[in-house]
Formats: sequence, structure tokens, C-alpha cells
Amino acid sequence: MGLGAKLRRVRRQAFELADVCWDDIGFGIIPTDYMYVMRCPRDGEFSNGTLEPYGNIELSPSSGVLNYGQGLFEGLKAYRKEDGSILLFRPEENGVRMRMGAERLCMPAPTVEQFVDAIKATVLANKRWVPPPGKGSLYIRPLLMGTGAVLELAPAPEYTFLIYVSPVGNYFKESYRRISSPPIESWVFVHEGLAPINLVIQNDYHRATPGGTGGIKTIGNYASVLKAQSEAKEKGYSDVLYLDSVHKKYLEEVSSCNVFVVKDNTISTPAIRGTILPGITRKSIIDVAVSLGFQVEERLISVEEVLDADEVFCTGTAVVVSPVGSITYHGKRIVFEQMVGDMFIVGYPMEMAELGLCPNNSTLFLQDYKWVLPRIRWDGHCSYAKKVVIGYLLRWISAIVFFVTRIIHVPALPSLSAMM
Repeated sequence: MGLGAKLRRVRRQAFELADVCWDDIGFGIIPTDYMYVMRCPRDGEFSNGTLEPYGNIELSPSSGVLNYGQGLFEGLKAYRKEDGSILLFRPEENGVRMRMGAERLCMPAPTVEQFVDAIKATVLANKRWVPPPGKGSLYIRPLLMGTGAVLELAPAPEYTFLIYVSPVGNYFKESYRRISSPPIESWVFVHEGLAPINLVIQNDYHRATPGGTGGIKTIGNYASVLKAQSEAKEKGYSDVLYLDSVHKKYLEEVSSCNVFVVKDNTISTPAIRGTILPGITRKSIIDVAVSLGFQVEERLISVEEVLDADEVFCTGTAVVVSPVGSITYHGKRIVFEQMVGDMFIVGYPMEMAELGLCPNNSTLFLQDYKWVLPRIRWDGHCSYAKKVVIGYLLRWISAIVFFVTRIIHVPALPSLSAMM
């Protein structure tokens, strides 16, 4: 066993993991050790949050969240590197979005700094539940809700900010192998069984209306899509693609993710106009696509355009980036040809392995995008941004056709000392 392999083995043994069969976890609730709780009155400010054992909470039957749906939630993930340190992807963006939603629902909210600090504290308290590299991620669910008792239609008198976490498995099967390919030795990251999703355009139900709450992550937005989604799944579709409620001809979003349309070298996505959630993965995809030279348009997209697209894909925290294989509209099914099929390969330079940045989960570390909080374990290791952004962009929205045998080399990263 070489020195590098021995060092990696020591690092893996240095952190404790929960007694879980990591190969079998799905996307569901697994009770962890701690949750974070912070409260404040309506006209007060959040302070003095605490970590409490994970468990049920006491809630008044007349609480604002139960009676009037006064509640928001966020979703983000933590990933583990091979050296045991933990990465968070753009958590400050979730904090900003929660504050925007809270203002719309007449709720006080933690500051962005309080939000990020609470996320860190919760993840670190549950760090043994962060899956090993390549086995999944720790899903983080912040909640903000009116927990004070209220009978009249009015803002609740007290609010609770709560964070719980659960390890979740990968959506796609992943495997790795080491290859030698001039001019550089690489790790190869293989996604197998990457099945495109099949959407149906919904005409009878609408996710949001102008002037409503479609642009914030309020809990009611998701309950309202369950019927349409259930009907679609009963017919064999993966999910529903919603149109605007006024003209009933412009794309909005899928039940829980944003949508992108690719035509030639142009990537288009519905503009944020108050009825579409400003997704953080969506924002990141746009940033990276622009930097790669693609023309990106945020605008109204008619249903006719999507049916004539070269490719369509969805983005979100849970789905990351998912290709759309078909869209059905008025009984007519449009199939989008998959350039690679059910497998694609992305190569990572060995310099990444030397930095402890070997492929894990679905993230891509980019030197130019300071998107991952550094020093999540305060261990001196710097962190970088999500691997999936470039990997998936190059797979689905690039004008270059990548075949199974094609290897993409990511430019070498600088040394750790240079990044500190």
C-alpha cells in the first residue's frame, strides 16, 4: 500500500460514523442525534438558540402554522470529504431566501449570520450522520413557523426556528475507477442508470398565481401540488410541469424544482416574476453557464418552445440536475434524444486527489466559485464549490457531444497552502 493510500486510510479512520448501512439509505427520514431550536416573540429578535435531542416538539392546536399555514422551510446539504471535513454549499443563500419569505408572511427571521451559524452547529453536532464520501449527503431542513397560539386571522405571537437533519442516499448510482489517460492520470466518475425523467404539462391545476406566494418557500406551496403530482405518477409520469395561471401557455416550474430549456447554444429558464421559486441550484447553474460562454436567457418561455427544444433539464437541491427524457402535452409525447444514454464519464485530475478532493457524492470543486463555506470543522482545510455544476452542465447543456469513451479533464487546482 502506497503512502498516499495509507494517509487516506488514516483520515477515514479518524472520524466516527453512525452505525448505518450507508449503501442502503434512501431519501427518507433517519432520526439523528440533535436538532437546533431558537424562539422569539413576534416583535422581538431571535437569540440564544440551543441544540436539543432530536424528537417530537410540543405545539399548540391553535398555533399559527397549524391553523393558517404560517410557515417556511429551506433545504440544503452537507457533504463529507475523504479527510473527514464537511462541506456546506452556499448556505448564506438559503438564509437570504428565508428572510425574504419571512417578510412576505409577516414573520421575524434569524439574520443570515445566525442562520449559517445554526446550520454549522447542527451539522457538527450530527457529524457522525454525514455519510462517507460517495455514499450520500446529510440533508438539512431549516423550519421557520408561527408556533404561538392564535385564533383570529393574524400573525402568531411567537415563532420558532428549528433545524433537523437526516442522511440521504444518492439519487443515482455512482462508481469510481482510476485510469491513465495522457496527459494526466485521472479519477473517473461514472453515473450509471441515470434515467431521464418524464414530465406531463398540467392544464387544470396551477402551482402559483401572480401576487401570491409562489416565489417563496412557504409550506402551502408544496401541499397544493400533491394532487396533480399523485395523478401524474399514477399515469407513469415522474412529475408535473406547470404553466402560468393567466395565459396558460408559459412555463413556470416542476413541483419542486426549476426547469431549463436548451436550444442550440442558448440556455433559457423562466424569469423570476413572483410565481417561481428563486432556486439556489438554478442561480449557480446560470452563473457557471455564463462563465463557460453560453448565452443564458431568463424570460417567458412558451410551451411551444419547450416542445421544440434540443434538451430540457431540471435543477434543485434534491434532484441536483436531472435530464428530462420526455414531455407530454395534450396527450402528445415529445421525446428528447439523450446524447449519452444511461452513462457518462467525467475525469478528475490526480491533483484533486492529492488535495483530498477526490470525487465524492455529486459535487465539483471550482477555484473560481467561492461557494462552499471554508473550515466547517475549523480544521484549517479550505473548501470549494459544488462538483456537480460543471459536471452536469458539460453533460446536458454543452454544445459538444460527449460520448461514453470521452474524458473531460478539470484544470489542476493550486496547492492547499496557496488556497489558505
